[in-house]
Amino acid sequence: MNVGALMGFSLLTLLGGYFLYGRSVARWAGIDPRRPTPAVTVNDGVDFVPTRAPVLFGHHFASIAAAGPIVGPTLAVMYGFLPAWLWIVAGVIFIGAVHDFIALFVSVREGGRSIAEVARRTLGKSGFVFSITFAILLCILVSAAFLQLTAVALTSLYPARELGLSPEQTLIKTTVRGGTAYAQIGGIASTSAVVITALAPLVGWLLYKRRARTRWMSALALLICALSVWIGLRAPIAFSPTTWMLIICGYVFVAAWIPVWLVLQPRDFVNVHLLYIGLATMVIGLIGGGWHGVTMQAPIVHVTSESTAALGWAWPFLFVTIACGACSGAHALIAGGTTCKQLASEKHAPIIGYGGMLLEALLGICVTLIVLGGLSFDEYKALVWPTDDAGHLKAGNAPLAFAVAVGKMLHAGLGIPAAYGTTFGILMLEGFLLTTLDTLVRLTRYLFEELWTAVLSKPPALLRNRLVNSGIVLGGIALLTFTNAYQAIWPVFGSANQLLAALTLLTATAWLFKHARKVWFTALPAFFMIATTMTSLALLLPQHARAGNWTLAGTDALLLVLAAGMLGVVWRYFRRRASSARAEVPAPAFDP
Repeated sequence: MNVGALMGFSLLTLLGGYFLYGRSVARWAGIDPRRPTPAVTVNDGVDFVPTRAPVLFGHHFASIAAAGPIVGPTLAVMYGFLPAWLWIVAGVIFIGAVHDFIALFVSVREGGRSIAEVARRTLGKSGFVFSITFAILLCILVSAAFLQLTAVALTSLYPARELGLSPEQTLIKTTVRGGTAYAQIGGIASTSAVVITALAPLVGWLLYKRRARTRWMSALALLICALSVWIGLRAPIAFSPTTWMLIICGYVFVAAWIPVWLVLQPRDFVNVHLLYIGLATMVIGLIGGGWHGVTMQAPIVHVTSESTAALGWAWPFLFVTIACGACSGAHALIAGGTTCKQLASEKHAPIIGYGGMLLEALLGICVTLIVLGGLSFDEYKALVWPTDDAGHLKAGNAPLAFAVAVGKMLHAGLGIPAAYGTTFGILMLEGFLLTTLDTLVRLTRYLFEELWTAVLSKPPALLRNRLVNSGIVLGGIALLTFTNAYQAIWPVFGSANQLLAALTLLTATAWLFKHARKVWFTALPAFFMIATTMTSLALLLPQHARAGNWTLAGTDALLLVLAAGMLGVVWRYFRRRASSARAEVPAPAFDP
């Protein structure tokens, strides 16, 4: 199958999904462009600010786009091309994009409140506590997986010869191991990350304090990206994965409580330029590759004992492994946190909520096509799912597999040297990982502060302290990270992420039911995702217990308990509503 033709067909399918189904979802929900949004009615100039649709789309997409649609499909294509592609496309059109849109729409209709607050107003205090606790666990799981993936990416090496680099070249620094010269791909990304972070306060001061023009700041951001790579090529930083994890833990701890404009926002601003350039380059590279005859080098379907040993049964583990590429519960935290407070008109909700998720799925599709088109299936398995001499799985390197595939595809499609393309791939992934990490740790601190207020009438000063709550978050992340490989954490994270999406859809279903709207388009996806994710957790629990991994086993059990509690709350809500409806029906008049 030609990768360019598949890319074109995927683009048409996603566009068709938006215009045919996305607009119908908006109509069923009850979009009313004449109704003023909270951004307009409150407009406090701080949190509630009516924002032009293109600007808000960029902010929303930069916030939801992360490493999930890169790492998830890279792991899941072990099942073959077709299962991964079908789930990304069908999952995003009928579930993921519906979830993102309805989370944004309901939050807007509820005055800019989060989905957890909507659960409190619709389902009561129990619904709020279950919802916010689940969100906290999800954020910690995501952060734990991404922390280790970041360390893997920043220490990645690849044989220089495979990148077309001669022994005499001076373009990329190499290190010799076992007589083989390896290019320090991760070291370039390491230096780039340090340079961008070091210059972030300057960008923040110019952008948010001096109010510098956005176009000039965009030019500065691109200059910083180029400068960071130039320095990285000449002075790659080489630390061990453990050292990097400790350094990153220190960074995200500080970033969780210092002023947001100082590091977090300017890092996002700089990295989003890499995000847009990277996505556009991958699409163009795939079309160019197709023009030059590049085809898929993997089985269409590979649901075998080999894939089952690596990931588990195709259902449910294909779905939870792809995770954010098709559906992400974490997006509800963004939609109900900041985006809902900046929406200038309800008519913009479909393109920002539904359309933003389709664009993230496009990233997942690009990754699927690039990995399976840029690498042979044997190369892919050797990088992502390597085995020892006895046939047992070893720790793989999904970030490196993605980066190498990008390098080979851009070389085949656009003639870019593989070394440059591979470096670009690892830089793009590193930017996603680190930006998501510091944002999530800060967000989880906020969630803990809300949780203490909900469960304690007067939370002690200690639990209101930013440093203490940041430390609690980091402790949970470290516990999971330093006791598990990312490939062990990923299925639990994927299950929690999509289960949170299911619970968000259930909350939205209750809200729609309360307001006498159609509910099937949120209820059916919710039930499917509940069945899928709770099955995956039920299968993972005994597996982790048998292996003596009590950290993940305990996490599995807690997620199942929280989900069961939330389902019980929703069930009681609908029973009460049904009873009230029956009680309101007048008795038939007696005619003697």
